[in-house]
Amino acid sequence: MNNRDWALAPLAPLALRPADDVMQLERLGSLHACRLSFVRTLMRQMGRQRWQVSRERFDLDENGYGTAIYRLQTPYGRYHGVMFAQALDETRRSDRVIADAWDVTFGLVEGDVDDSLLEQMAANVPLQEAGRQHPRLLVLSRANKSLRNFAHFVEALANGQQPDPKWLTRVGYLYRTTAVYGNGKFGIADFARLHENPDFRRPFSPQMAGVYLLRHFSIEQVEHLARSQAPETACELATELRRYLGIGNSTGLGMAPFLIHHPQLIAQWVHQRETALALARRQAPTSEDRKRLIALFRRALQHLAETETEDAEQSERNAETVASLPDVLAWLESAPLEEDLWAQLVAWSERTLSLEAQELINTLLIELYPELADPLEEQMGVTENLDLTPDMSLIHLRQLIETHYNWALEHDYTSREGSYWFWYRSAEKEEPRLGVRHEEPGAEKEVLIAMGPRVAHSHAAICEFLEETPRAKVVDFLLAKPRHKEIIRRVQTLVRDTYGDIHANLWHQDMKPMHLLRTKLAFFGASRFDPKSDRWVRITLFQGAPLVEELNAEPEDLSHFDDWSFPLQPQLKNGTVDPAGLSPHAGSAEISAN
Repeated sequence: MNNRDWALAPLAPLALRPADDVMQLERLGSLHACRLSFVRTLMRQMGRQRWQVSRERFDLDENGYGTAIYRLQTPYGRYHGVMFAQALDETRRSDRVIADAWDVTFGLVEGDVDDSLLEQMAANVPLQEAGRQHPRLLVLSRANKSLRNFAHFVEALANGQQPDPKWLTRVGYLYRTTAVYGNGKFGIADFARLHENPDFRRPFSPQMAGVYLLRHFSIEQVEHLARSQAPETACELATELRRYLGIGNSTGLGMAPFLIHHPQLIAQWVHQRETALALARRQAPTSEDRKRLIALFRRALQHLAETETEDAEQSERNAETVASLPDVLAWLESAPLEEDLWAQLVAWSERTLSLEAQELINTLLIELYPELADPLEEQMGVTENLDLTPDMSLIHLRQLIETHYNWALEHDYTSREGSYWFWYRSAEKEEPRLGVRHEEPGAEKEVLIAMGPRVAHSHAAICEFLEETPRAKVVDFLLAKPRHKEIIRRVQTLVRDTYGDIHANLWHQDMKPMHLLRTKLAFFGASRFDPKSDRWVRITLFQGAPLVEELNAEPEDLSHFDDWSFPLQPQLKNGTVDPAGLSPHAGSAEISAN
């Protein structure tokens, strides 16, 4: 039996990492995008099912303002991305959620767009939250230009030159979104309508499709502006730079409550990722597997070395990971090719490397085995329902809390450090914010996001109740103390979905909100994390992803089509992209490390 036959033979049940390790906040805040991230799964679906994108309308003036419509045709349906580009007064330019004007507003529409619908959208989509949005809209969003990149790209293309790739290494996009709404927000289509939709039944897939179309629009708009300025000399953007161009996103604390309010969905995401890792970890590697993993590490090393951020802590994390990767490569190149090599690698990394480097290793191991990881993409969704079991004995409930929520009982929620933060909603936009409990007003309006102190409070009440009624059931306790119902339902449900709760005191002074944001963004498929404070971050989506023209060409080799993680900066030579510095695909493992 050779190594590959052994790997496919029946094995013992998967040994997933325990929730006490995986759900630590700092580890979650060290995750990288992987094969199961939503941008990756969407691109595979688009390629596998031969989705086609065509331009239906492109009515832009010489300044790039106007309307563009793109048709997205799938085997099962037809959708349209409708873009409205308008002039934006610099005094109104803001990435904050309280902004009321943007460079581009857009929506993804189910079905066709006739004149009546277009007129309705033109009147309302640019207003975003303030508009009366159409129920056939699946996605509503807006974006602002990266002004320096935009101006540089237009000027270079107008002069017949390619933009300097370093501009995209510093900031990987021409547009960054400031919100991408779905799931019934502001009158658009509810997610329930997509449950049976074969195109968009996966979590956040319509939102990612809308962002992908915006990426294509940004390319066509910047080329249009170059032609408008210099029709005699303007050139198109090189294919390699098109691929290297992503879409940015600017996001803050508004993303954090999702992780708390959807514990079963989070548990499902984490469980599938952990399953993919466990499957990869127990494979017996071939020499080709090892070569492939080494190539992936070299690419990731260069990508991280090229990543720029002004945030000192993130720069230090990136630098620490980059500094450790040569040791990983040396380990891989020298270790005997034994059946449990990957398990040895993971164990060694946990003893010697930072959390971010450990999770990079895990990400690349998942990347190594697409035939094992990719089927799990169909299991990233879940029907959420927190069940109450009223006839459970109260002492059994107490035992469940002490076994599965011991992390919540270990914290001191009465100390100044342990109760430092409080979460609240701003009056302006109903967006989550953080306040300092002992220094700022408003703690009486706290939003109950921190689960640790709530579980500890319920546990204390249960213990007190049991002293008087030791044979009580859950229903007896709730009749006397109904305010604990929400926590009890959560505990009784999540002891089965153990990855549902983050094992952290979200009140603690040392709690880093950025870890919450990165957790969700990594599952989206974000790269180039660039924190602008401890409460908001800019990231890049779809950098390195296949282009519309490649998608329309109906790729037959999806392994090549899908190999675009950790993209590298293309090389310029005399104002053009140097073919010697590029592989046939900008994201492939064989790209030159110049």
